[in-house]
Amino acid sequence: MSDSTANSTIYESRGDKVFITFIHVFLLLAMLLALYPLYFTVIASVSDPYKVATGKVYFFPTGFTLEAYANILKESQVWVGYKNTIVYTVLGTLLHLVCTIPCAYALSKRGMPGRRFFTLFFMFTMYFSGGMIPSYLLVKNLGLIDTRSILILLGAVSVYNMIVARTFFASSIPEELYESCRMDGGTEIRAFFSIALPLSKPIIAVIALYAAVGKWNGYFDALIYTSKPALQPLQLVLRNVLILNQSFSVADATDAEEIAYMARRAYMVQTMKYALVFVASAPVLCAYPFVQKYFVKGVMIGSVKG
Repeated sequence: MSDSTANSTIYESRGDKVFITFIHVFLLLAMLLALYPLYFTVIASVSDPYKVATGKVYFFPTGFTLEAYANILKESQVWVGYKNTIVYTVLGTLLHLVCTIPCAYALSKRGMPGRRFFTLFFMFTMYFSGGMIPSYLLVKNLGLIDTRSILILLGAVSVYNMIVARTFFASSIPEELYESCRMDGGTEIRAFFSIALPLSKPIIAVIALYAAVGKWNGYFDALIYTSKPALQPLQLVLRNVLILNQSFSVADATDAEEIAYMARRAYMVQTMKYALVFVASAPVLCAYPFVQKYFVKGVMIGSVKG
């Protein structure tokens, strides 16, 4: 072993080793506590409904069956909901980026006239709003009730995301790059498209992920502003499927065979809840690994000052 290698070796005391071991065990337990609910959702969705309802499923599937998924996917409205949600998520996320990123870039410029006023104006809307009834009346007067446009337009700008992006532009891109662009005769628009955007992949990925998850999981706006089944997103469709499967009573049965069928349907509702969670969450979980590296960089914005 060379002297440099020997000198760079860090010797740990017994107390340090005990502490590090404790930290590793603690983090392992925390990871298991975080992952187990997801794992249980998967195994419960493919287990026998009676076993799930009576709490006999713990670590492995019991009585493997895909009946819960069959009951969900046989509904044609589920596929309509998937299509609608994909449309709302893609177009809504693109609109969110188009509105939020340029706004954040403009507010990051110290020489922008009225910069402080506009910043305070946006922040004011984070804490105060007109409420549900004035919002509904506004949407109604604009003629956007029962249209796809309203589910795309709502949430076009997020003040929180705008502030995060503004912090990125102000702290992560050197002003010298913009000065060199101006010295070459470039305009502010050229600086935005040629310098700011190419260097902003981490924050764009983070904001896109936030917006996409919000659109994918959103159902309340659709519940308020739409009544046509053809416009309903996936989350609202799944909610309706679950309610439909709960709308029966064993007391209405007339013979033993029908009673047994009704009882199984009652147990099936419990399993379907877990299957619904998986069906609604799987696309987002599949998309996350593709933006993870940018997400890790983006969430660290402003954490280190130098």
